[in-house]
Amino acid sequence: MSIYDSLNDMQQKAVYQTQGPVLILAGAGSGKTRVLTHRIAYLIEEKGVNPWNIMAITFTNKAAAEMRERVDNLVGYGSESIWVSTFHSTCVRFLRRYIDRLGFDNNFSIYDTDDQKSIMKEVCKKLNIDTKIYKERNLLSAISKAKNDMILPEEFAANAAGDYGQQKVAAVYREYQSRLKSNNALDFDDLLVKTVELLEGNPDVLESYQERFRYLMVDEYQDTNTVQFKFISLLAGKYRNICVVGDDDQSIYKFRGANIRNIWDFEKIYQEAMVIKMEQNYRSTQNILDAANGVIHYNSERKDKTLWTDNGMGENIDFQQLDTAYEEADYVCYDITKRIREGRNTYRDCAVLYRTNAQSRVFEEKFVAANVPYKIVGGVNFYARKEIKDVLAYLKTIDNGRDELAVKRIINVPKRGIGAASLGKVQDFADGQGMSFYEGLKYAQDVPGLGRAAAKIMPFVNMIQTYRSKLPHMKLTCILKELLEETGYVRELEEENTEEAEGRIENINELISKLATYEDEAETPTLSGFLEEVALIADIDSLDAESDYVILMTLHSAKGLEFPNVYLTGMEDGLFPSYMTITSDDPMELEEERRLCYVGITRAMENLHLTCARMRMVRGETQYNKMSRFIREIPVKLFDIKPEKEKSRQPEQSSAYQQAKTAFRSKPVVTRQFTVTKAEKLDYQVGDSVSHKTFGLGEVLNITEGGRDYEVTVEFVKVGVKKMFASFAKLEKVSS
Repeated sequence: MSIYDSLNDMQQKAVYQTQGPVLILAGAGSGKTRVLTHRIAYLIEEKGVNPWNIMAITFTNKAAAEMRERVDNLVGYGSESIWVSTFHSTCVRFLRRYIDRLGFDNNFSIYDTDDQKSIMKEVCKKLNIDTKIYKERNLLSAISKAKNDMILPEEFAANAAGDYGQQKVAAVYREYQSRLKSNNALDFDDLLVKTVELLEGNPDVLESYQERFRYLMVDEYQDTNTVQFKFISLLAGKYRNICVVGDDDQSIYKFRGANIRNIWDFEKIYQEAMVIKMEQNYRSTQNILDAANGVIHYNSERKDKTLWTDNGMGENIDFQQLDTAYEEADYVCYDITKRIREGRNTYRDCAVLYRTNAQSRVFEEKFVAANVPYKIVGGVNFYARKEIKDVLAYLKTIDNGRDELAVKRIINVPKRGIGAASLGKVQDFADGQGMSFYEGLKYAQDVPGLGRAAAKIMPFVNMIQTYRSKLPHMKLTCILKELLEETGYVRELEEENTEEAEGRIENINELISKLATYEDEAETPTLSGFLEEVALIADIDSLDAESDYVILMTLHSAKGLEFPNVYLTGMEDGLFPSYMTITSDDPMELEEERRLCYVGITRAMENLHLTCARMRMVRGETQYNKMSRFIREIPVKLFDIKPEKEKSRQPEQSSAYQQAKTAFRSKPVVTRQFTVTKAEKLDYQVGDSVSHKTFGLGEVLNITEGGRDYEVTVEFVKVGVKKMFASFAKLEKVSS
């Protein structure tokens, strides 16, 4: 039996179509990684393609590692020649070899978000930018957007003509790029931009990579931005054997620069392209998929597809509308602990998803109180911690002395008694001589007015130079341990003798372990290679599938993951979708929010819970929101409506509705205030469509007969679930 016989018809079609442009529309959970790996195997085994000529690109290290493992297992001998990598890692490899053609040294640094903020502070200070008007984060965002759209500083400045505000941004953009170059550094966006610049400006380099990568596969194509599309198009320009896999219904990263038109317009750009739809889902139950299909079909602009599965219908969707955000968190906590007690799930089976990071607080409080282990994905990245950034700054300085940020970060860590005034004189001297800040330190004895401070600077410079000379001869772990001993960094933490300091020492030890692992696994380990690897690690890559804890994360962070038991929380208009989205003049804003909801629903494998609160504290004010329109877009028949008492462990409040319910359940008595005539029977039943003169069309969910009337629960299209007494509701059955 062939390995390809295990694929379904559409998967086989995607594997066997190896020539020319191919667009695979892969619905959530439809086995796209399986298809990509089998396609690689088919190219090698059946089409005789050299593994060296195949490239597969994805977005995260986690996805790339999973694909790498599957390819190795499937292909076996020769698989190491296949290029399986992320966009950023691929570009770094190109640039390490050829960036000198763009005026950079090959041992450039890669700046993270904190580094970018530091550079931006310096830029704003130099240009006298009023950061109350032009906020630093907004300036960085504008620059990032320009780079994602492949707009360089010169073009940005030309486009800004006549607009004073944009001219200010253009000046900042130009100076920001100048600072990066003088530091021999690139930010994450530059990795793509500079690679495209390299390929466009050097036909020989482009030709060599086009010959090398004759078969190109791109995963998560709906998340690509303009510069990524340009990069892919250049590589595929000669042989046009480009296969892109994606799902426009899961395009949720517009705020990061993703351009959904890349997948929508693929057939316009490659008119000979074959389009293959993969709609069979292997992850979720049919009820969950029907909910996802119900929501996403409200989007007007999309490539039509409908998910289906052989997994069975599964349980209905649990929907809970609680009074407050605390009751919502209480319900989620209660349901998880109940499932654990009953042996239905482990903690790691459960994920709590929300629209904004701020929503995690109440869940954390409840979980701590209930002793429920949890982990927040998207918290402080390991490599963003102070002690780790300090140690990495030492390593960056040894590797790339032109990285001014790294040098300035650690020249007084631990303290060496070198004052800010002295460093300012070195900076002025370096600027005047047209050299880097570190080069200026090397000439400290020649800096006018530096005096005795030069004697404090030279030991630092000598230490860095000594470790540079040791790089070719010593293991990196030995260099790092020796460096930590010589600087006394760990010794200072030990002397603090606090729990926090102990945690920092543990983090440093973990970094040493990481470096040791890198040395063991890398073919030719280098300091530049290690720094490159840690710079490209994302939060989601640290998610440990073996540890038993509940995962808390935003919906954006959840993409690409799956869990048996998912709680999609805060489902209220104004929160999800957000108020800004609802009031936007651009309908595409709401459509992206709906895609985000679709992504959240399709993370669930077996059980899906949707929760919302009638009132929620936001920025210190109590807000009253309707349930999310996305809930109302799910077919009513898919919901499992539980009795009110199961919704929370909080004591029920004596509301007007509860008092009416008590009266409803009691035997009829003569009263002037509450007189109704109970019908012998109703002319509608559960499942019927009905009409209400105020609420409009709805579907009957439940009918309960009481002493004096019928209580009817209806899901209305416009206003959601309502409970009412039949005599007052005067519902009319709508014939189908």
